[in-house]
Amino acid sequence: MESESPERPGGSSSPRDPAPRPSRRVFSNAYKLRIVTEYENAPHGEKGAILRREGLFSSHVVEWARARDAGALGGKPAAARGPEKKPAKSAEQIELEKLRRENERLKARLATTETALDIMGKAHALLEQISESADGDQQ
Repeated sequence: MESESPERPGGSSSPRDPAPRPSRRVFSNAYKLRIVTEYENAPHGEKGAILRREGLFSSHVVEWARARDAGALGGKPAAARGPEKKPAKSAEQIELEKLRRENERLKARLATTETALDIMGKAHALLEQISESADGDQQ
């Protein structure tokens, strides 16, 4: 005999899950700025208390501070850290650099070819000299 209990296709026998699915928290920019400022101004031992009180992790504050420094939170950005980005190169500058690299490569190849030709010329002259001296010895 089979019992006719209402089972769900996923294998769960409970008709409803008693715990609702948690929703992702959303923080306003004003809240983020306030917490970052409070955290940065707190004495060394009090920073953890702020995080516990607000239910946050230190990574939240670090991320928000970086966003603030980049100007993404609407607060005044701190002094620029690191080097400034170089402006994008124009198509002409890119082409000019490409041609300069190719020119250097071709100059190096030409120098190699000229050296090889010089060596071959000297080898040819030496072989002619050897040939002439061998012909002179045989006579």
